[in-house]
Amino acid sequence: MSKIDLSHNSFNGSLETGIRSVCLLLAAFPNHFDLQRLIVFDYLVVHTGDLDGPTSLHPKIPMRSAELLIRRDIVERGLLLMISRRLVDRQASNEGIFYHAGEFAETFLSSLTSAYLRKLQDRANWVVNQFGTLSDLELKQTTNHVFDRWLEEFQIIQTPTGGEL
Repeated sequence: MSKIDLSHNSFNGSLETGIRSVCLLLAAFPNHFDLQRLIVFDYLVVHTGDLDGPTSLHPKIPMRSAELLIRRDIVERGLLLMISRRLVDRQASNEGIFYHAGEFAETFLSSLTSAYLRKLQDRANWVVNQFGTLSDLELKQTTNHVFDRWLEEFQIIQTPTGGEL
């Protein structure tokens, strides 16, 4: 089986995932998130339509849930890039390592004017409002429910009887 490589996708390089993290962390400010939550939120922010939210930013493709399996490295690299530019801050505590919007995050995002970025900010606000206060267990249950729906959709597409495509 071939490995999915999203690192070369124009929407999934360090810069793009870093900007998505900045949008999410600014939407959550003054709250902070750990890496695992940012990985899940990075995925959700581009697939909001699957959650009965705003139209998704990225296309609806079969087996998109597999993207979650390789996102950790991509999101980490994006966060490191944003930390180096003081757009994200990282703090260690007894509970773990957490990320929050850096001192230049708001200024940086307000200087960008593309329609895509505005849509991204809207969806980041929606994701944080919908899922930001969920416990880790509640977030896992929510994402598992969404993945179950995606698997059902994929099975319909794969029907060998010549049915739906």
